[in-house]
Amino acid sequence: MKNKFTLFLIIFSLSVHHSFAQDLKKLDAYFAKMVADWDVPGASIGIVKDGKLVFTGNYGLIETGKPEKPNENTLYAIASNSKAFTSAIIGMLVQEGKLKWNEKVKDHLPYFSLYNDPWISSQVTVRDILSHRVGLGTFSGDVIWYKSEMSSENMIKLAGKLPQAYDFRAGYGYSNLMYITAGELIKKITGKTWGENVKERILVPLGMNRTLTTAQDLANTNNVTTPHGRENDINFPIKFEDWNEIGATGGIISSVNDVAKWMIFNLNHGIHGKDTILTRSTRNMVWTPHNNFMVDHTTKNDLGRHFSGYGMGWNLGDFHGKMMVGHTGGFDGMITAVTMIPEENLGIVVLTNGHKSPIMAATYYAFDQFLGTGTKDWSKDLLVRTNENQKNDTRIADMKAKRVMDTKPSLGLSAYAGIYHAEVYGNIIVTIEGGELLIEFENSPRLSAKLRHWHYDVWEIVWDEKHAWFSFGTVKFQTDNDMKVTGLEFQVPNDDIFFEELKPIKK
Repeated sequence: MKNKFTLFLIIFSLSVHHSFAQDLKKLDAYFAKMVADWDVPGASIGIVKDGKLVFTGNYGLIETGKPEKPNENTLYAIASNSKAFTSAIIGMLVQEGKLKWNEKVKDHLPYFSLYNDPWISSQVTVRDILSHRVGLGTFSGDVIWYKSEMSSENMIKLAGKLPQAYDFRAGYGYSNLMYITAGELIKKITGKTWGENVKERILVPLGMNRTLTTAQDLANTNNVTTPHGRENDINFPIKFEDWNEIGATGGIISSVNDVAKWMIFNLNHGIHGKDTILTRSTRNMVWTPHNNFMVDHTTKNDLGRHFSGYGMGWNLGDFHGKMMVGHTGGFDGMITAVTMIPEENLGIVVLTNGHKSPIMAATYYAFDQFLGTGTKDWSKDLLVRTNENQKNDTRIADMKAKRVMDTKPSLGLSAYAGIYHAEVYGNIIVTIEGGELLIEFENSPRLSAKLRHWHYDVWEIVWDEKHAWFSFGTVKFQTDNDMKVTGLEFQVPNDDIFFEELKPIKK
């Protein structure tokens, strides 16, 4: 009888293992088709379950037009997934008694300010800047740091000039600038950079030896994916950006293998081996919603979601009644996601090197397969939605349709040349060279462009290099009643880098 029971257990175990292996093969085939359908250049996907990396899948190419394929050690920029590392470092400083969650930012960074409002500026806490509730609009001020050569301190000072979008602590506005501020806070308290803190406190203890905190280290590193922009449904390789100065908001470069270690650590609630790196209090603090979003409870939704919010460095919600914790990341030419369901000890990382990316399709499909929560073809569904959204975005087409042909500028070229000052940015310089206007951004030389007459006093911006987040745009020279040029008005349609915020005035 004992031998029969033992044989039964062996057969049962082999059957379960075979079934699990078949499920993973199904996932692999699904992901391969998904990457092809979405026309993303390449992708690396990893799934952790019960403390182990149980699946890795790698698809497409490291760079279009070249034969190299990615693997589980290929490096991708994980962008805003870095924010969870930043909140973890802040949590460690709280644990060490060097900082408090409700401590005022201005107590450590005296130059910090918002909206020229002394009271709001004096009341902003660490918790406020980490949960996107200071009153800035989503992505407001990204034009300040994008491809900028400024120091973080100067970026933070300029952020104080941005307009207020809603009342203090009365809404949600995703702010990269506030995470840049958190990075400077870490530097001020520890005397070490954000990158040094991440390496010493997280990367080394967790054995994340393939993870970098700055693109400056890529020159001595192999197996690195190439970022890609996308224009007219064509992927094109672009430069790997250096986000060293703004690392706290999105500077980490990592791989499936290393991000798996990070997920396992978080699913174990901040404990690595015998070391408690994050205390129970810290884990609960960063995974508590400090900024809540409305969920429509009057109708069903695809995720079976009942709540949604932002903690500190983490998006929070539920997936068919089970808590879901994660974040996404958008880097020039790379889109990524890290998502976990803690009570199932389950997590998935999706790294891609293109701008049209199926990160959440892969995530939700994998969760459905592991949890038995549905059979929805997430890739097909989200691809239809994505294509529809792109089709409905007619901003550029509308601008081009409204162009009035055969018009001339109101003034000679010399009247438009000069220095224009934007309070939230600095100087923007318009010059004449070879009979055409050129525009330069003082703090961001790589945003330079030629200006090609569009109509009336509006010029098309012909960028000197291709950019991932925007392409077509125009700038209008404003004049007063005496036809004196007074300023610039930008119109560059995109969903992140808002040139319209600049509003430069001619000196």
